Amino acid sequence: MEAIQAFDEEKLNAFVGQVLGDLGGAYSAALVKIGDRLGLYRDLQNQGPATSKELAERTGYSERYLREWLAHHAASNYLEYDRATKQFRLPPEQAMVFADEDSPVYMIGGFENAFSTFENEPKVSEGFRTGEGVAWGDQAHCMFCAVAKFFRPGYVHNLVQSWLPALDGVVEKLERGAKVADLGCGHGHSTLLMAEAFPNSTFIGYDFHGGSIDAANAHRDEHGLDSNRVRFEQATASDFQEGDFDLVTCFDALHDMGDPVGAAVHVLKQLKHDGTWMVVEPMAADELSDNFNPVGRLFYAASTSICVPTALAQNSGYALGAQAGQRKLTEVIKDGGFTDVRRAAETPFNIVLEARP
Repeated sequence: MEAIQAFDEEKLNAFVGQVLGDLGGAYSAALVKIGDRLGLYRDLQNQGPATSKELAERTGYSERYLREWLAHHAASNYLEYDRATKQFRLPPEQAMVFADEDSPVYMIGGFENAFSTFENEPKVSEGFRTGEGVAWGDQAHCMFCAVAKFFRPGYVHNLVQSWLPALDGVVEKLERGAKVADLGCGHGHSTLLMAEAFPNSTFIGYDFHGGSIDAANAHRDEHGLDSNRVRFEQATASDFQEGDFDLVTCFDALHDMGDPVGAAVHVLKQLKHDGTWMVVEPMAADELSDNFNPVGRLFYAASTSICVPTALAQNSGYALGAQAGQRKLTEVIKDGGFTDVRRAAETPFNIVLEARP
């Protein structure tokens, strides 16, 4: 009989506590999605604290369901509970995470993306056995919107205000009138933010997922932007054709490409001789263990379930992963023919690289 390995009871208890917290978070993803879908956060933000009965009267939803949802949220510190009044309150800090879409820390997209990984799981599990990928268009149907929603706050609060100004001479070109390509544009949030800020410039968003291009064009029309100045087309980073670009951007997409070196080669060909390629990627250190932190944990999870399967489904299947780090990203970009690569800016969630011919 195999001997029982000695263990530290204190460490075990601490780890069990950690896992209970993880399980609570995993179970919470669906409930956060319900809160957003049904407008419960917005009601609590706009109408103020409420008991389960009061919230039911305000929303028309079932009091019994609301009672359980509110209790879960109070137990999770997502809401505050007043024992005297029996009311639940959405504090302003939590409102920034759950209710305010323009907040820099709006996290609903993160919860929705986590939820989508459960739908992806059978296909990703099969990938572990075969080594094959899961194409972007074959992943969870709600994932495309979730990814767009997750990254949008970072773009809203950084792209025009600090990332573009950190690039050498780019803002001046955009103000005069430049030609810009946005690779892997998804639903077009990054493209539209730039187009609204720089009305003298023209913008083309490219993405290989047709559904995302349809959504991007719809968003452009909602924003009232001229389709002659801002348009979205289905193409990959290795075959888009226009040329003579002053600026090419790539937001949280290079690591998803099956051939990032080939993409770099093609971008270089499509740029003007004095053009700039801005590559925005998830924040990551070059040393593996330096990424053992909450941000790294989040991105490694997403990378395993979404990013690596997407890249492996493409021709060469390079699969950088979402935690590639600046050193590896620079190597890939320079292998594509760029000579000058530097970190121009950063946030807790992103690295911004400037690549020049």
